[in-house]
Amino acid sequence: MTQLPEVPQAGPEPVDVDLTGVRNFRDVGGLPTADGRTVRFGRLYRSGHLAHATESDAAFLAGLGLHTVFDFRNAADHKLDGLDIDLPGVRNVSIPLSDPADGAEFWRLVRDGNIEQLRSILADGKGTERMVASYRSIIKDRTAEHSRVLHALAEDSVPALMHCAAGKDRAGLSIAVTLLAVGVEREAIEADYLKSNDAHRRYKVKRSDTSATGMSAEVMELLNPLFGAHSDYLAAAFATIDEIWGGTDRYFLEGLKVGPETREKLRERLVEGA
Repeated sequence: MTQLPEVPQAGPEPVDVDLTGVRNFRDVGGLPTADGRTVRFGRLYRSGHLAHATESDAAFLAGLGLHTVFDFRNAADHKLDGLDIDLPGVRNVSIPLSDPADGAEFWRLVRDGNIEQLRSILADGKGTERMVASYRSIIKDRTAEHSRVLHALAEDSVPALMHCAAGKDRAGLSIAVTLLAVGVEREAIEADYLKSNDAHRRYKVKRSDTSATGMSAEVMELLNPLFGAHSDYLAAAFATIDEIWGGTDRYFLEGLKVGPETREKLRERLVEGA
């Protein structure tokens, strides 16, 4: 008989467990805000995709009392990994934060390319440059999508789980934007973001050639900028906010059309003592 993981009740401790078929799951509760409060536990979760969730994973997730699961993957991701499992009584909202056609050939080479091809697209800092550009683009070009998420959270979508494929980049930025909106310090956001590098959390690299050559140390090193969480990426996102809008408050008000009233609603839902 399958042993189901215990479902902790929302309280003063984080829900942070190792699920079998879901990578990078965690509760972002406990993070400090600038005014000395903390994010509530049991209100906002993040993870990789739910397509491969096991029966016990599904039972655990169903026990969290989720209202909404936000899926930031695109159609190509769905084709590669599959659609999320259905959780009873939970609303699934698809908000793609990247274009499936963007970089299709690049990602084909990541999966299928030989070492020479990987060197051509990733060596000499090219992989890092691509990721930095991606983070900047999501902040600059996906304001409508992030606005939609924040307004939904303010109105009725909590407790919520946000995920993309690995739970690192698109979900990481959406979590970061949400945490900024309720006053969490950037340093605390970065510390949570970097947890995606923990060995048990990382997205499993998918390669056509799974031999020792196809998964060699050099291949893994070349791929690391794509599959790791790096401070420079999040710093680039924050810098984009400052460069375009001059700071966090104008970013929310002018970029995301999220005014003080909506941000206060978010704090009431997500922050202790708000």
